[in-house]
Amino acid sequence: MRIYRYGFFLCLTVLLSFVLSACGGFGGGAADGAGPERVSLGLAGNYAIFANTGIDNATVPADITGHMGAGPGVTSTAITGFALVLPLNGAFSTSTQVTGNVYAFDYAPPTPTNVTTASNDMGTAYTDAATRLLPDFLDLGAGNIGGLTLAPGLYKWGTGVTLPFGTNVTISGGPNDVWIFQIDGVLTTAAATSVFLSGGARAKNIFWQVAGTSVTLGANSTFEGVVLAQNAINLGNQALVNGRLLAQTAVNLDQNTVATPAP
Repeated sequence: MRIYRYGFFLCLTVLLSFVLSACGGFGGGAADGAGPERVSLGLAGNYAIFANTGIDNATVPADITGHMGAGPGVTSTAITGFALVLPLNGAFSTSTQVTGNVYAFDYAPPTPTNVTTASNDMGTAYTDAATRLLPDFLDLGAGNIGGLTLAPGLYKWGTGVTLPFGTNVTISGGPNDVWIFQIDGVLTTAAATSVFLSGGARAKNIFWQVAGTSVTLGANSTFEGVVLAQNAINLGNQALVNGRLLAQTAVNLDQNTVATPAP
């Protein structure tokens, strides 16, 4: 009888272990979260700001928390407005405006290889985000996201997306949920607008893929998430970003605060 009982409980334990494994353990699979799979940034994820053609800060001071980098073939002269300090034979420079390092193709090895890889990884991440299929939401609000609350999911707009003056948008979900916004046109937020997070949503899980000619974030606005731009990213005076700015052309700043999202 003891043998049978032992066998019964052993089978029950194995079955319970299998069920919990399939569900992601206790908590119903919360480790995976809702929405699409995250976009892998590769080495581009090491940077708060990365731009293939250059980074310009029009008005001092900026306040950047995280590394900055310029793409392959682009020298440090394309990073302006930061008063960079480069040690002799240094692989990176520093700035009083940057809590982190600044990398350019003309710095000492291994920086030329690393920024080339980061640029390639940025392009791969952009393509991944742009080619996700079967959106959960199509042309929501005809591109006007002011006043909306956005649940986890894949969103696609065949036009530009705007956050008009006097409005805000809320991204609502859990800490492991994911949002991908596919935008065929430009992304524009007006002055003094805000992207709010609620329910534990994290900026590192929010991806704005923008195919249009520019991303423009208005003066004194606040923004959350990772921007993957095919072209330029332009920030108005004192706009604040909690996320990453990854541009296949330039990033243009104007006395801005940019901080990498919490891991």
